[in-house]
Amino acid sequence: MSGGLAWHARDLVLDPAERTLVVGILNVTPDSFSDGGRFLDPEVAVAHALRMVEEGADVIDVGGESTRPGSDPVPADEELARVLPVIGAIAAARPELPISIDTRKPEVAEAALAAGARIVNDVGAGRAEGMFEVVRAAGAGMVLMHMLGEPKTMQESPRYDDVVAEVRAFLRERLEAAEAAGIEPEALVVDPGIGFGKTLEHNLLLLRHLEALTELGRPVMVGPSRKRFIGAILGLPEGERDEGTVGAVVWAVAHGATIVRVHDVRSTVRAVRVADAIARVER
Repeated sequence: MSGGLAWHARDLVLDPAERTLVVGILNVTPDSFSDGGRFLDPEVAVAHALRMVEEGADVIDVGGESTRPGSDPVPADEELARVLPVIGAIAAARPELPISIDTRKPEVAEAALAAGARIVNDVGAGRAEGMFEVVRAAGAGMVLMHMLGEPKTMQESPRYDDVVAEVRAFLRERLEAAEAAGIEPEALVVDPGIGFGKTLEHNLLLLRHLEALTELGRPVMVGPSRKRFIGAILGLPEGERDEGTVGAVVWAVAHGATIVRVHDVRSTVRAVRVADAIARVER
């Protein structure tokens, strides 16, 4: 297990060295692969967010655009209408809570940060024009994720010569680009993008060799939750993949991940606390 590095997000410092950080997923979308439509109502979404906090979530990640394989882009005004009421209400109820906005759009990130978010979780890794400037101006934290292609087509025929080396090189380049744009290194986290333009074998190889990403010198976040590769291994639909998710999470934590992003917070928190205790025991 990696010791972790501090993650700065506006006025907060999150420290994965103390314990593995658990990010609770809150999709306020009609079409996300696992829970699309369940949390479209802002009151229901906020209640679920607060329940995840009670279960041990360190961060709540709010997304208003599905990036599941085959999904279409959502206009910025529609994405904003979904996320802003939820972010504002969560921030009002729990002002100390780190809220992340899961978006590729700078205008959505900017409005979400103004509404109370402290982190931008960008599956585009800052490639949209203006995204780095928004993050820098707000002093926000940022997650840089690897994705091959676009959500609409990313799973059609993903190919790599060496998936681990190529994902690591991409993330290194995006870290350098973010820092060149004026973002402090301490604000940045990397994510290999499990399921984003990867086959079953690609996902397994990235998890198997996750320690290679710790060489980048920033915390590593992994989001295997209920993904298709778990369904392929177990032969189970999305709603029955939580145990498989816990298995992937514990492996990831034991091999370098210090932040995990999941739907089922309660089970994940319990599992990673045990993994943390084993990793930190003195002989």
